Amino acid sequence: MILLRWFITTLAIFALPFFVQGISVSSILTAVIVAACLVFLNLIVKPIVTILTLPLNILTLGLFSIIINGAFFWFVAQIIKGFTVASFTAAIIGAFVISVVTWIINHFID
Repeated sequence: MILLRWFITTLAIFALPFFVQGISVSSILTAVIVAACLVFLNLIVKPIVTILTLPLNILTLGLFSIIINGAFFWFVAQIIKGFTVASFTAAIIGAFVISVVTWIINHFID
């Protein structure tokens, strides 16, 4: 199931530059690596960060989760060559689009 989610995330990341201005992916291999990093961050690091920022998440009625996803997206763009995000706003929009696409597809898979 993790491999299928990784594949779906890879396709969404590769298609993302066509929908969000300010994001570019140089190759499908780069998209695979970015997807692997994002899946790893979402499986391992995000639960810890979510618990640590729980009061802020409650205060903002869960909207701070979008900022966390954008920060992860921005972080991955900083460490992976060939994957660029022009601004933090583009990172938030890109992370939101990836989240919605993967949520919809996972809804049909499960």
